[in-house]
Amino acid sequence: MTRRMTAAAMLAAALMLTGCSTASGWEAMRAAPAPIGSPAAGFAPATPPAPESTHSPAPGSWDDVKAPAGYRVVLLTVGDDAPTTTLVDAVQGWAAETGADLRVVHADADMIDGAVEAMGMNPDLIISAGDALVDPLATVTANHLDRQFLIVGAELAEPTENVTAVDWTGAAYRGEGLGTASAYDPASFTPERAAAAVRAGVASVLTGQRGIVLWMD
Repeated sequence: MTRRMTAAAMLAAALMLTGCSTASGWEAMRAAPAPIGSPAAGFAPATPPAPESTHSPAPGSWDDVKAPAGYRVVLLTVGDDAPTTTLVDAVQGWAAETGADLRVVHADADMIDGAVEAMGMNPDLIISAGDALVDPLATVTANHLDRQFLIVGAELAEPTENVTAVDWTGAAYRGEGLGTASAYDPASFTPERAAAAVRAGVASVLTGQRGIVLWMD
């Protein structure tokens, strides 16, 4: 607990030093943009999901939800393993398709510093790709509830309301000493599944269904 509190204090100080923006970011944070379109039946559960709960949306039920052009996204990534590379390609493909304004932060040198840099850019959404980011984000996200995060192919053990995750059998890394799931399979990170996960996750954030895990199987 003490270590996490110390990390949180250091993070808050770092954010104060960065100011409201960085040279490669946007000038200021803004109200959450509205989605274009609405999800189909089966995307959301019949009753609002409880925080930290898991919901399996109907396949393709997110297809009609689009981000508005110019949607500000920072892709926070670490590592060059095959699953991470597939996720990065999926995010970049989604951004090109929708006209999102995408910036990329490679956090290999220092993951906390990378998260600080991403938040300092004032994006509408930070998308995380890379299992190693899970533990640093557990500290960062809980102390910055005004920032929205989407974790693809992994999840936090105890997510806060600003963290949405998309997972499936073969993924589900949770960090905090829990390690990889017994069913972990790098081959499950296919381009098709990664693309669907990014689109479903963004649709969930845009429509206000946040702080939960979307299960894609």
